[in-house]
Amino acid sequence: MPPAIYTQNIIALIWDFDKTLTHDYMQAPLFDKFNVDPKLFWSEVNGLEDYYSSVGRVSKDTIYLNHIVTYIRAGVFKDLTNAILRELGTMITLAPGLPEFFPRIADCLQEEKYQRHVIGIEHYIVSTGLRAMIQGTELARHVRGIWACDLLPQAAPPQYLDKLPTPGDVIDQVGYTIDNTSKTRAIFEINKGVNVSLTNTLTVNSLIPEDQRRVPIRNMIYIADGPSDIPSFSIVNKGGGKTLGVYAPGERNYNNAALLQEQGRVNSIAEADYTQGSAAERWLLYSVKKMADQIVDDRERALASYGGAPGHVI
Repeated sequence: MPPAIYTQNIIALIWDFDKTLTHDYMQAPLFDKFNVDPKLFWSEVNGLEDYYSSVGRVSKDTIYLNHIVTYIRAGVFKDLTNAILRELGTMITLAPGLPEFFPRIADCLQEEKYQRHVIGIEHYIVSTGLRAMIQGTELARHVRGIWACDLLPQAAPPQYLDKLPTPGDVIDQVGYTIDNTSKTRAIFEINKGVNVSLTNTLTVNSLIPEDQRRVPIRNMIYIADGPSDIPSFSIVNKGGGKTLGVYAPGERNYNNAALLQEQGRVNSIAEADYTQGSAAERWLLYSVKKMADQIVDDRERALASYGGAPGHVI
C-alpha cells in the first residue's frame, strides 16, 4: 500500500447559501439596484420550462441564469458585470450570527487533545447561486472554496488568444453551473482533495482508496435548507457524515425542513440562526466535537497498535 497522502484530520462544513447562510435569496440586491420586481422575475423563470417545452428541455435549477442574461441583453440589467455582482454581494444580509460563528466554531478545537492531532475545520459553500456575489460577502474570507454558478462576458471569438477578457466586460453568457446533482460532484472533489491538489493530475474521477482521501465523508457536515440538496444529504448520510436541515423564518420554510427530517433526509433541523447559544450553533458544536473525538480515538488506536521497540533482556 502506498504511503498515506493525507492524515484525514480535517472536518469539513459544507454549506448551501440561500436560506441557509441568509434568510433571503442572494439576488435581492441585484433586483433592488435595477428596480426589478423579484416576484415577476421568478414567475417568469418558473414558466420557462413550459415555454420551451416544444423545442427542448431546460434545467430547473439553473435556467434562471439564462434569464439574467436575457435581462442584460434587453437592457434591464444594463451593463451588468461580475465586478458589479461582487459589489452587490457586499449588500447581502447574512443570517444572524454570521460571520462571527465561523471563527467561534474553530475555537472549539483548541483543546490540547485536538491540537495534538492538528485537527482543523474547513468551510465550503456549494450553491446554485452566483459565485461572484458570494465572493463579495464577508463569508468569502472564511471559506476554503466556493462551488457556484459563473456568468461570463461575450464568447471568445476566433483568434481570441491575443485578447483576454477583463473584469469590466459586460456579462453575456452562462459559464459554469451547479445544480442539485452536480453539488454531489463538489462533495467528492472536497473528499478527494481536488480543490487543494498541488498537481493538475488529480480529478474527481481519480481512483483513490477511501483511507487515502483528504476529507472522508464521515468527517463532513452538510448544512442546507431544501429539496435541491437531497442528493447531497443522501451522499453525506450514507458516508457516515452529519446533515442539518435549516430554515429561514416563515411557516413554509419550517415545513420544508420538517419534511426533510420526517423523511430521514437529515439528522436534525434548526432555524438558520448561528448566534451564540442558538440551536444550530449547539448542534454544530456538538457534531464537530464528536467527529473530532472520533478522529482522536482512531488515530491514537492506530498509533498504539504499533507498540514499542524491544528492549535489552536482563
